[in-house]
Amino acid sequence: MTLHSRAATVVAFTVAIAMTFFASSASLSAAHHSAIQFDFTKSVAIKGTVLKFQAINPHMRMVLRVTDAKGTREVEFEGHSTNNMYRSGYRDKMIQVGDLITVFVAPLKDGSEGGYVTAALTAAGVRFGAQSPADAARERERAETR
Repeated sequence: MTLHSRAATVVAFTVAIAMTFFASSASLSAAHHSAIQFDFTKSVAIKGTVLKFQAINPHMRMVLRVTDAKGTREVEFEGHSTNNMYRSGYRDKMIQVGDLITVFVAPLKDGSEGGYVTAALTAAGVRFGAQSPADAARERERAETR
């Protein structure tokens, strides 16, 4: 093998490795998205019946049947990863299909339905999750007016 052909082989191999790296990086970054679409300065309580619940990584998925002044409809939510939910008090089987629960969500900034679940109140009355900045501010205001 000549020096020129050896150099060409090294360059081709290096390009192939780089292309593989960038292709795998692109697919990994596409698998996880930003939370920029949610307004974490607000917290909205939404009550509904669980139609679907998946405590999975990278994000929890939930669909509730919500009935309010707007009528009855299915609303999709996402939330923390299972390990983050567990650290904030969630335990396996706390939420079951058919349960009537209340979720506390950071709403979507564009005003469409859904949101990012930051906490929940289960059918058994057990709360888990983080306190949103909006909830913390409301509690401070209540405490200061007492």
